[in-house]
Amino acid sequence: MRHDHLKRELDILLMLSQNRSYTVEEICEKADISRRNFYYFIDFFRLAGFKVEKHGRFYSIDRSSKFFTKLFDIIQFSEDEALLMRQLIENADMSSSRLKSLHQKLDRFYDFKILEDEVLQRKTTTIRASIYQAIKMQRMIRIVGYSSPSSHSVTDRLVEPFLFMNNNRDVRCYEIASGKNKTFRLSRMDDVEVLDDEWQHRERHRQAYTDLFAFSGEETMRVTLIMGQLSHNVMLEEYPESAASFVQQADKRWLFKADVCSYLGVGRFVLGLYDDIEIIGDDGFREYIAGKISRWHATLKK
Repeated sequence: MRHDHLKRELDILLMLSQNRSYTVEEICEKADISRRNFYYFIDFFRLAGFKVEKHGRFYSIDRSSKFFTKLFDIIQFSEDEALLMRQLIENADMSSSRLKSLHQKLDRFYDFKILEDEVLQRKTTTIRASIYQAIKMQRMIRIVGYSSPSSHSVTDRLVEPFLFMNNNRDVRCYEIASGKNKTFRLSRMDDVEVLDDEWQHRERHRQAYTDLFAFSGEETMRVTLIMGQLSHNVMLEEYPESAASFVQQADKRWLFKADVCSYLGVGRFVLGLYDDIEIIGDDGFREYIAGKISRWHATLKK
């Protein structure tokens, strides 16, 4: 009967509009139809104005289709409402079967990963614009609700921002309370207040550097090495970006020059392949390696 046929169409429509994609085989199995009938339904949906999407073997219906947008205007929560409702549910007693059911329904209908990313991006864009103005006007800012993973705290920070880093995802600031230069991640800020106070510690602003070995600091030291083929190859495998630091020598060895923020990273590498590496400089690095070897020998004698 026609109403049975309509029910199947609606079942497939609901399946394709959920927050996931299905293969042809999965849809045919769930709806108990043939592949031929499946393509008939797909053509029917497209003629009816639905946006049918195909990514590889997977099918779905775009919820921006005209029918859905009209329906959503009547019954759908806004994106902010959906995010708030999900947060309230997660903060409540999740042992409740009704709350679990509601949580599952929200997850089926909304792609919260995308929604949360969009909300975060909008928020971060606003924060970045405020910090940009503060840097331009050389003003202090109050970072509101900064979440620090190291101290496991959420606090306000009074700082002088002076440099964007890491593709504008981080900002380098002089923190008034600690008297230190620190790097803050924009995504961990709840908000930013631009103050009328001008910078008072410009002479203390220090840029941060990150070396090949992922160590960061405000100062760098130049390390110069001669490497054999083995250590050269291992360096390139572990740190591909080090290629620009090498110059091949006439004796088929490699001259390596790089600025480092700490001897720890490069020291670990040199100690691991010491018999294939010659240290040319600097004196501080020579002393660092000599001290490591001396302490190691001392432990062997115990």
